[in-house]
Amino acid sequence: MKIGIFDSGLRGLLIAKSIVKAMPEYDYVYLGDTKRVPYGNRSPDTVFEFTKEGVEHLLQKENCSIVIVACNTASARALRKIQQEYLPKNFADRKVLGVLIPAAEECAKFKRIGVLGTKGTVDSHTFPTEINKFNQKSKIFQKAAPMLVPLAEEGETKNASPFLVKYLKPFFNKKLEVLVLGCTHYPIFKKQIRKLLPKNVRIISQDEIIPKKLKKYLERHPEIAQKLSKNKTAKILVTDITKNIEILSKKWFGTKTKPELVQL
Repeated sequence: MKIGIFDSGLRGLLIAKSIVKAMPEYDYVYLGDTKRVPYGNRSPDTVFEFTKEGVEHLLQKENCSIVIVACNTASARALRKIQQEYLPKNFADRKVLGVLIPAAEECAKFKRIGVLGTKGTVDSHTFPTEINKFNQKSKIFQKAAPMLVPLAEEGETKNASPFLVKYLKPFFNKKLEVLVLGCTHYPIFKKQIRKLLPKNVRIISQDEIIPKKLKKYLERHPEIAQKLSKNKTAKILVTDITKNIEILSKKWFGTKTKPELVQL
């Protein structure tokens, strides 16, 4: 059985790449819903529907034992319902994990926290809720950055500069200790964000923390780890293929793997 990674688009490939690097022995399947990206401006019901379809494909057709939902909007809007209602009825022996709670746990080590996320993630208020579960004294400031996902999907880092200034400006007078990049698309702008923030502000990026968290999770749950095959393979699935997608998937994932088209 394999490790599945689901994202609304291609940017979750950064997390996939970092997971594969940390645990290269396993078999992986990445599924990016490139036909319907972005999820951040969708209704909660639609996000759940799309996420369930992606997760179901990985569990049923790709024989994944565990799926990582790399999309923060999906983690905020759909993950709990999938875990509590969908899995027990359909795949009781499988696991679906998100990326938001591990990031919130890391943020909770600080008192003044900035969250940069999609409109869906920010509106769900999931980051503040989860952070305060770990640390009630933390003060959280959020800002939605809706233009960053389409720019990231196109690999347009240079054109993002004026938007980054606009989105980060509300944080400048908040005396932040840390800023979490609450979307898997945002690490592509990490260097630009670093230059705009005060030097003492730490940046939490999920591509840096998720591999460590997943590795520890599998160590704590050998019953899951034992099911995973170890052939060192990786497959990329997408719901829409363009020339740009082929170029970016190779650039971001760092392999010669060619994206395969699937229908959800």
